[in-house]
Amino acid sequence: MGLPGMALSAIAGAVGAVIYWTITYQSIGFRLSTIGLILMIVGAFGFIVSTIVFVDAQRPSGGSRHSLDRHAVNGDGQTTSVHEVSQ
Repeated sequence: MGLPGMALSAIAGAVGAVIYWTITYQSIGFRLSTIGLILMIVGAFGFIVSTIVFVDAQRPSGGSRHSLDRHAVNGDGQTTSVHEVSQ
């Protein structure tokens, strides 16, 4: 997926649009405009999914900072707080 999927989806959507708006052939129970509409819908869905995959793949993995706060209370009621940051 990613960029190749985006390109293929855009091509499918464009072909579907051409079929939907330019070809008027119709036989009994079969219309090419329906095929064009299906191609446009599949192309749009594929483009959205490919874009999500592409954006997700561009994010750096790991290296994020995590922090942890701990608070403890002993039997005498004294409070201890610790803040840890790990990278």
